[in-house]
Amino acid sequence: MPVFLLCLSTIGLYGGGIVFNDIFDADLDKIERPERAIPSGAVSIAEATVLGIILLAIGLSAAFAFSLWSGLIAFLILVFALVYNKFGKHHSFLGPLNMGLCRGLNLLLGISILSLSVHSLYYLCLIPLIYIFSITMISQGEVHGSNRNKLYAGGFLYLIVIGSILYSAFIQQNLLYASFFLIAFAWMIFKPLFTAIKDPVGRNIGKAVKAGVISLILMDAAWASAYGQIYFALLIAMLLPLSLWLAKRFAVT
Repeated sequence: MPVFLLCLSTIGLYGGGIVFNDIFDADLDKIERPERAIPSGAVSIAEATVLGIILLAIGLSAAFAFSLWSGLIAFLILVFALVYNKFGKHHSFLGPLNMGLCRGLNLLLGISILSLSVHSLYYLCLIPLIYIFSITMISQGEVHGSNRNKLYAGGFLYLIVIGSILYSAFIQQNLLYASFFLIAFAWMIFKPLFTAIKDPVGRNIGKAVKAGVISLILMDAAWASAYGQIYFALLIAMLLPLSLWLAKRFAVT
């Protein structure tokens, strides 16, 4: 039951955040992404708003149904998600930081299944914060292209994330298992990033961002294996083919 409630909370918060992202970007999407649901006329602003509110309410209610700590964390995620959608995304530094906070808090929401762990393991939220900061920063050139400095900075932040997982695996004496997933993770994120660095046009940057998002599965598998949960790591990694299949059927970014 606790796992179900926290998963439902994450689904609601993430889904609601995505919906409000499209609501706030409706005018811009008419120009840059006219194929999206709202600018194409498939969904009205009013319908999207109702859906977004319902999803966020589900996310918040499910978290509070589990515990007060989980509910408070979910509330912070909701606030930061809306702030990002309306204001944060327009800032080159605060935007990526804002989005990173959302993902870091989402990890903390999962950790809150063991309430005492929130106080002792909160620092683990820095890893998804850094990783999502990097992806969000890179994505700022997805439409019109970008300068290479941001791409190099993103690659450096990727290395910090990989190094952190390697360090944890070394401490836990699970370096061999974690390395297997980390090699796959590194290949998947750096291959399109190097292509984007060579030719930093919107199309290549979009592919790098898409790879970064989908590669979260391999990063999670690496974390699980770093702490000796190899079977859970394999189960997580099995989601990758499904994600790649779904990514061909709708926009990931």
